Amino acid sequence: MRHLHTRTTRRRLVGAVVTGLLCTGGLTVPAVAQDPVSPALADGQALTPPMGFNNWNSTNCRPEFNESMVEGIADIFVDKGLKAAGYQYVNLDDCWALPNRDADGKLVPDPVRFPHGIKAVADYVHSKGLKLGIYTSAGTKTCNSAGFPGGLGHEYSDAQQFADWGVDYLKYDNCNNQGVDARTRYTTMRDALKATGRPIVFSICEWGENKPWEWASDIGHLWRTTGDISDNWGSMLSILKQNLPLAQYAGPGHWNDPDMLEVGNGGMTDTEYRSHFSLWSIMAAPLLIGSDLRTATPATFGILGNKEVIAVDQDPLGKQGNVVTSEGGRWVVAKEMKDGSRTVALFNESGSPQRIATTAAAVGLPGARAYTLRDLWQHRSYNTAGTISATVPAHGTVLVRVSADRHTLTNPPAVELGLSDAPLVQAATPAPLTTTVTDLGRTTAGHVSTGLTGPAGWKIRALSPTTASAVRTGRTLRTKWTLTAPAGTPTGSYDLTLRASYRSPSGARVTGTLPFTATVVVAPPAGTSYLGDLPWLSAANGYGPVERNTSNGESAAGDGHPITLGGVVYPKGLGVHAESEVRYYTGKACEKVTADVGVDDEKGAGGTVAFEIWADGTKVASTGVLTNAMPAQPVTADVTGAQVVRLVVTDGGDGIDSDHADWADARLTC
Repeated sequence: MRHLHTRTTRRRLVGAVVTGLLCTGGLTVPAVAQDPVSPALADGQALTPPMGFNNWNSTNCRPEFNESMVEGIADIFVDKGLKAAGYQYVNLDDCWALPNRDADGKLVPDPVRFPHGIKAVADYVHSKGLKLGIYTSAGTKTCNSAGFPGGLGHEYSDAQQFADWGVDYLKYDNCNNQGVDARTRYTTMRDALKATGRPIVFSICEWGENKPWEWASDIGHLWRTTGDISDNWGSMLSILKQNLPLAQYAGPGHWNDPDMLEVGNGGMTDTEYRSHFSLWSIMAAPLLIGSDLRTATPATFGILGNKEVIAVDQDPLGKQGNVVTSEGGRWVVAKEMKDGSRTVALFNESGSPQRIATTAAAVGLPGARAYTLRDLWQHRSYNTAGTISATVPAHGTVLVRVSADRHTLTNPPAVELGLSDAPLVQAATPAPLTTTVTDLGRTTAGHVSTGLTGPAGWKIRALSPTTASAVRTGRTLRTKWTLTAPAGTPTGSYDLTLRASYRSPSGARVTGTLPFTATVVVAPPAGTSYLGDLPWLSAANGYGPVERNTSNGESAAGDGHPITLGGVVYPKGLGVHAESEVRYYTGKACEKVTADVGVDDEKGAGGTVAFEIWADGTKVASTGVLTNAMPAQPVTADVTGAQVVRLVVTDGGDGIDSDHADWADARLTC
């Protein structure tokens, strides 16, 4: 399960110091293939990462979590093809039991939520060819404030109850553990599960506090590597960065678990959810759906049901993807597959489109004259001479599977569509844009044409050729354009699409698109302005929205408090929560950013963050890691000549829990 204010809450419940993982935006891990650790558990279970559903992210402890919902999810698994795609576990989280055990010390299912009992639900789920999971905690109580009974001291009795009910999966949390050694607590439950004689997948959920990847491969089948995920970009990104360095510890029967999926819960865009699903799959993470499938959109089912992406996660070799590069938020992650191919994720962490490139050799493929490149979201195959690249939308991921190609002419050449940059447009003023169409293949793209479309009323004019009779390997058709938004167009982002078509050597017509956004901006005001009063281009945050002139409240807009650093209250500023990025258009007309920065007093002893200011692609100021115990730190940055200024807060290397960060008294001088 999870909470808001996660780390603060769990420190109170557990009484333990959290051991963080070092994770920075510039993380680079060598892409050296490593043999999976062989688990001593070796019981034939979870040979690929478990796939299924858990209710917590969508329902928490609300009344709609009940046997009707659980059985309905089982029906949807079958009816919507999710079972056929590989999902099999329908898992209950906290709040399924009454707060007290019976006179014999047994767990009692809540008769309102589960009037027919857990065994009846398990029987129903099993009748659909699926499996049932359940939840408890390795403590005296579970994590919910209602105080449901935990398994500490009752391991053998509880395990036998679970087995008698027909449970197939146990998620074992970490709250109220009374300070008992983690390895001891989880080993006891492992032994209790074994003693039942029933195969039960054992999911260790101690949030990575005691580095379970170093000791749990003979205890559990999967272990949480981080705190709880939330349905927002910053949370997903922070967890990704903590889990990526642990690739060597994953393998058949023992998996790193970066927590459940948020796909479909509404806090991220479909582009961000595709990234979430792609990255969890290339990390060989368990795929446990966390959204309420009864109200899921076709787009959500399309993401969760992508069998080609699922095949990456479920590859029997069991390798977790390794980071090849991550410079400037341009991530390349490569995963070795059992058939010798490599799956490659080109992931754009940043808030604007970026070209991300690597090569077949860099991701570990042998030399070949050409390679087959399969796009796992477009479901199309191409040939490439060895370059693997794409212009990736903001927060997007291109996921491809690449292998040596003995039949070069079978597939059309891979053609990359690109942009000079995401355009910033002032209404009624022409803005320049350059687009590119580049042949990455071993064969020639013939009869190439390109077009650009935008919102109604916009004027889009080509200033150079939009066609070419042929574009050979490594060559580019480059087109210059101007974009003009009508006078009076409101500020904000507007959708455009670059399209290209070409013929392969076999004569087949191939088309491609690159959707992107143009942002309508206004010139910054002259003089000195408070950043909390100015419009921003974009704002991403770890919990809740970025707040103007208050602290971050982690939930709905406007739920913050007065910004307070070291006992000083600031009436102006930005309240954020790591990981955070706020982008401002400065139009090459501004000179300086100033602020007092730190962790807001409201977090007590919690929170570690680092502040950065970027002028276009250059970091012009940074603080290093700050804690709540430190006074406000003044920061000043020269942003002369910058088109865009970015205010970035990272997590200080230990995850994002309690990271309420303030840009107090933040000002821009133009």
